[in-house]
Amino acid sequence: MASQPTLRQKLAQAQTENRSWLCIGLDPVRDRLPASVRDIARPFLAFCRAIVAATADLVCAYKPNLAFWLTEGPAGLAQLQALIADIPPTIPVILDGKFNDVGHTANAYAHFAFEVLGVDAVTLNPYLGMDGIRPFLNNENFGAFLLARTSNPSAPDVQDLSAGGNPVYEEIARLAAQWEEHLPGMCGLVVGATYPAEMARVRQLAPTLPFLIPGVGAQGGSVEAARIHGPTQDELGPVVNSSRGIIYASSGDDFAQAARNAALRIQAQLRPK
Repeated sequence: MASQPTLRQKLAQAQTENRSWLCIGLDPVRDRLPASVRDIARPFLAFCRAIVAATADLVCAYKPNLAFWLTEGPAGLAQLQALIADIPPTIPVILDGKFNDVGHTANAYAHFAFEVLGVDAVTLNPYLGMDGIRPFLNNENFGAFLLARTSNPSAPDVQDLSAGGNPVYEEIARLAAQWEEHLPGMCGLVVGATYPAEMARVRQLAPTLPFLIPGVGAQGGSVEAARIHGPTQDELGPVVNSSRGIIYASSGDDFAQAARNAALRIQAQLRPK
């Protein structure tokens, strides 16, 4: 019986097979859903299932943001679990939850993400240090992307503060590189495409860590920076996320085809060499 691939291997395989570094964020908002699915039973599932069916050959990962699914309460969580089960097993799923808590609570979050929902990786806030991160990196089949330089406008308010003479985001990159060496899970960094100079600096500090790059699409981040600074030194490509610019490309019945067309345009800019 063949052994299960590590998360790093699974991501590399998806990038190679689909010739893509594109990740699609599955972030449904009821008021933005097409009328054809808005009022049916389990609308979030129907909407995102159609998006996945239309784009599964164009992506290297999917990234549902937990917050949007929780707006529907238990029904939303059940729809998310059903969607994750439907995503092809060869495509990594990153749960964007930005978890951040002490060790025993982090262990419960890790169980929820990996065992209950069945995702491959999560996003983490590293503020609590190693004990809040270790539970997510104890298995080579799973991983976490730590918030380093996020894509939002106010990110510099905290991330540019000095820590030991260097910006906080640089210290996070250094620590993540150390943690990657000592834990079996795949440790990556969230680095926004809206800050290309900082992305270049983080790549210098963490040459082997995979990047999850938000900010492309509706936020206007630099695709070119993602292409130049995103790959690791061993040529694992970045996971470049676009959400609203793809899933809401049309508000009509053609939403799935429109999402595919939008994904094709971004994928063309993000094909591995």
